[in-house]
Amino acid sequence: MTRVSSYLLLVVFAPPLMLGIITKTKAAVAGRKGPPVLQPLYDTIKLLGKGAVYSTTTTWMFRLGPVISLSAALAAAALVPLGGAPLVAFNGDAILFAYLFALGRFVTVTAALDTGSSFEGMGASREVAFSSLAEPALILAFSSLAHRAGALSLAAMFAPHGGPSAAASTILALGSLFIVLLAENSRIPVDDPNTHLELTMIHEVMVLDHGGPDLAFILHGAGLKLVLMASLLVRLILPDKTFLGPLGTLAFGLAAAAVVIGLVESSMARLRLVRVPQLLVAAICASVFGLILALR
Repeated sequence: MTRVSSYLLLVVFAPPLMLGIITKTKAAVAGRKGPPVLQPLYDTIKLLGKGAVYSTTTTWMFRLGPVISLSAALAAAALVPLGGAPLVAFNGDAILFAYLFALGRFVTVTAALDTGSSFEGMGASREVAFSSLAEPALILAFSSLAHRAGALSLAAMFAPHGGPSAAASTILALGSLFIVLLAENSRIPVDDPNTHLELTMIHEVMVLDHGGPDLAFILHGAGLKLVLMASLLVRLILPDKTFLGPLGTLAFGLAAAAVVIGLVESSMARLRLVRVPQLLVAAICASVFGLILALR
């Protein structure tokens, strides 16, 4: 199997499978059977077969937002070493990776504001406010890993490195990136992807007016962001070479990450909105401490 074909399989099937494992884990903890693991894939296929309804108050930006957000996630996937070398790698691709995530968020927020709904504007303002704290944590964590690796490339930054100081800074970066993963993907305790309460919705409220293929693009792009962030954490924890092979190691790591996320969401409630910035500031502090240890 070539690198391109393996990438295509991962970007198509890994997001719904990971989301399905998370849902299945939460159902198992609650003592329920839960939906099938492939249910997110079935939902995406069903949405792709439906039509879309557009309000007369929306413009071309509302229709373009889902396409650009998915395209940004696909472009970011080419930079991440999924089960081996990435499709595109250069010194500084970590910065482009962060900017592609920011681009996807920007067009989603803009599409939500384009509806003219104060309800979606409320969710957009919350999304932007929390992302302004999540992005510094991401960049600072990348900085400590880049200093340790001596390069600003994701493939080099997320490769195993020895040494006590490297281990300490890596653990801090790992904790910070896990919090960023939960925040960027609207997971508990930052946000609840299943809630529909007006006062607590953040990401979900921004996509309420989307339907059909547009909603399928948004959901798959969000799942792909989760896979990419989890893949980086897997590379940071697991060795490159195991008896499972690169793709097998990645699949095992993604499944384990999905179970961990499901257990986290099952064991704690969503934080109050005023507490979310405190959690993200804690992630920033962990990244700063990791960077200080890396600079020593």
